[in-house]
Order: sequence, then structure tokens, then C-alpha cells
Amino acid sequence: MTTAINNKKTVLVVGAGDATGGAIAKRFAREGYVACVTRRSADKLQPLVESIAASGGEAHGFACDARNEEDVIALIEQIETEIGPIEAFVFNIGANVPCSILEETARKYFKIWEMACFSGFLNAREVAKRMVTRQRGTILFTGATAGLRGAAGFAAFAGAKHGIRALAQSMARELGPMNIHVAHVVVDGAIDTDFIRDNFPEKYATKDQEGILNPEHIADNYWYLHSQPRDAWTFELDLRPWSERW
Repeated sequence: MTTAINNKKTVLVVGAGDATGGAIAKRFAREGYVACVTRRSADKLQPLVESIAASGGEAHGFACDARNEEDVIALIEQIETEIGPIEAFVFNIGANVPCSILEETARKYFKIWEMACFSGFLNAREVAKRMVTRQRGTILFTGATAGLRGAAGFAAFAGAKHGIRALAQSMARELGPMNIHVAHVVVDGAIDTDFIRDNFPEKYATKDQEGILNPEHIADNYWYLHSQPRDAWTFELDLRPWSERW
């Protein structure tokens, strides 16, 4: 591992989609962090990068297969050497694909686990190696209700999300004494996205009554976790609209 050539603070958001991940990147950029964002396709990141730049921030988009160990190692090395130290890491890959256990295939089950759990391990491990040398940093995992209890038709997703929660718990216990804050965010409810608008119009109609999660408000909570003093760190934070059933 090599040393960064400058002292710019960076946030790495793996899975910087059009909603939550993008909002988190923008929130950290507002605080002066360089936003390094990834998706499988770099072209899809361009609007986010341009939006952050238009607001006076700095952002860099990277195409990366978060499941590929070599790609992940190269990505972290590039950011650390060419941009700046990763002070905060956010893992935000979902892979919420419903399917009956009677019809689930081994290939799809494994792919969902790779996307939503294994890739979290790969990226978090590489970032943690850097943070440990500096004795500081924040690692945040986006979870879901499926990580607490599995619903019918979501066996693969629940397995992956249970796994990422367990990973976060283990890392928090190991890395906390090294001044690295690890937290798991349970996002319980529909988020204001095009997918919800187009596929669940009745649910989306509750937006005016604040019945679905606003990505910007989710992002505020990620910044809050990163900003916490270490004498009162949160490990698990549940976010849901007031109207959401537990």
C-alpha cells in the first residue's frame, strides 16, 4: 500500500445509485469531502458527478465490479494514491430480488449473496486496512428489514442482508478499539425513487404525507453517524416513515 499524494478527505460510496447512494455522496460533498462513487457502469454516474460539481463540490466516478477482488483492490489503491485518504466508506448495494424458495435457482441465490454481502466484505476489508494505519475512519453498511427477519419470497435477499449485518457486527467489535466507527443502517420502507413511483403508485401517493423515505433525509443520518463522538457511537440505526408498520 502506498501513501496518498494529498490530504483531501474522501468518502467512497459503493453502489451510488440515483436515490440513496447518490444522496449520501452529495451530503458528504457538501461538507467538503471528495465523493468517490462507483457503479458497474461509469456512464450512469456522470449525472451525479456533474451535479456535485455544479454545487461546488468534487466527485469522481468509477466503474467497478464490487464482487471482483482484483478490481476492488485496484480501486482503493487508486483513490488512496491519486485523490486522498478514505475517511468514510458507505456500502449501498441492494439486490432486492423476490422469488419463491420453490423456484429460486442456485445461480441467482449465489449472485444475490455476492452482490449484497460478499462485495461488502471485499470493499470494507480493503478500506479497513487503510483506516487502521491512520487509526480513524467510518464504515457504514446499508441494511434492510430483511437483515432482521426474512419475509416469504425473499430467502436470497434475507440471507445476504443477514450476512452483511453479521459482518458489520464483527467489524464493529474488532475495529472500534482502533478508532474506526462501524455502523449498520436498517432502511425499512419504500424510498422516493422512480422504481417505487412506476411500480407501486399507491405507495408513492403517500409521499405528500411523508409516507415514503426521502433519500436526502436518509443521507443526513449517514452524515450524523460519521460525525458522532466516539464516546456515543451508534452501531445500528433504524430509519422508517412514521406510517411504516414494524
